[in-house]
Amino acid sequence: MTLSNPCDLSGHTALVTGSSRGIGKATALTLAAAGAKVVVTSRNLEACEAVVAEIETEGGQALAVACNVSSQEQVEALVQESQQKLGNISILVCNAATNPAYGPMSGLDKNAFNKIMETNVVANIHLINLVAPIMSEIGGGSIILLSSIAGIMGSKTIGAYAISKAADIQLARNYAVDLGRQNIRVNAILPGLIRTDFSEVLWEGERGKRFIEQTPLGRLGEANDIAGVALFLASEASKFVTGQGIVADGGVMISDPF
Repeated sequence: MTLSNPCDLSGHTALVTGSSRGIGKATALTLAAAGAKVVVTSRNLEACEAVVAEIETEGGQALAVACNVSSQEQVEALVQESQQKLGNISILVCNAATNPAYGPMSGLDKNAFNKIMETNVVANIHLINLVAPIMSEIGGGSIILLSSIAGIMGSKTIGAYAISKAADIQLARNYAVDLGRQNIRVNAILPGLIRTDFSEVLWEGERGKRFIEQTPLGRLGEANDIAGVALFLASEASKFVTGQGIVADGGVMISDPF
């Protein structure tokens, strides 16, 4: 038996949306460290270039591309440029998200809800539909959707965001069924509360302290905690895992309510 590292991503090209900061950046750096060529993309080109510089400093290969995922034209250009410069995409991480609405559902603004769904759900559908044929042609791939434990809980403050993340979990199931015979695996990651700029309103101050108190591991999550799960799902280590929602929340969902 020849020993090999099932998490080695040498020869793979990974496209990670929303990867100029937070979970997306940590995931891009982790996949690059495992040997993948990585497309770093967000709306901020300068921030993407800074992540690429980090990867290249460590001997990796990466490409920075500015893209607003809610624009179909920009997403199509993103996939085309990625293909041309880094080769066939075999790993797709749909991480880009937005949440402009806080408060009860009764006060939800229609435009804010539409923006959330367009960025967090519809953009993922469009991107997967562009990349899946590429993966099929090369014999398979891995698609990872960044969802949230909010997608399997009720919420009085981020209800619209929770709806979008519940939809992402269902996207993983649907696409896993659609694409499985093409050797394309599709899974979702459901992070708990992660210490990023995006979620600062949820973890700062007393609210964060209360969350830590009910978390079995006794701390908030860090971006690298989720990047490790993404590496597992992107690699051969998870080659028989598809259609799943992997919870990474420090144990919040199983904590003792009494």
